[in-house]
Amino acid sequence: MKPLSIRFCAVSSEADALVEFLGLGLGFPCVAKSLTSDPDSPKGGIFETESGSSIDVWKDGAEMPAGIMLQVVVEDADAVAEHARVNGLHPKGPMLTQGEKIYYLLAPGGLAMTFQSKLPDGEND
Repeated sequence: MKPLSIRFCAVSSEADALVEFLGLGLGFPCVAKSLTSDPDSPKGGIFETESGSSIDVWKDGAEMPAGIMLQVVVEDADAVAEHARVNGLHPKGPMLTQGEKIYYLLAPGGLAMTFQSKLPDGEND
């Protein structure tokens, strides 16, 4: 159940400034960006490492409350969920979206966290 990669996700009203800080200010390459003038459009960006880990930044809103989240990509999210349950944790999910199966937990100290795995080819969200 070794993590394959880690995503740090920040959802904030300051998404545009954070994307500019990471991209322009620090020179990190942004591999996916949505910065439109449409106020209802999700705004933000994804900054990936060569290993597949990333920093994800998104604009907060009704569907995405502001906060910080740790996302751990694993080989088999169902197996991790079962392991968590056997050990007294209560992951919520799964949710199938954007080609991934995702479970949610709150870690000690209130850190929002997900663990997810890629859906097999042919399975749609």
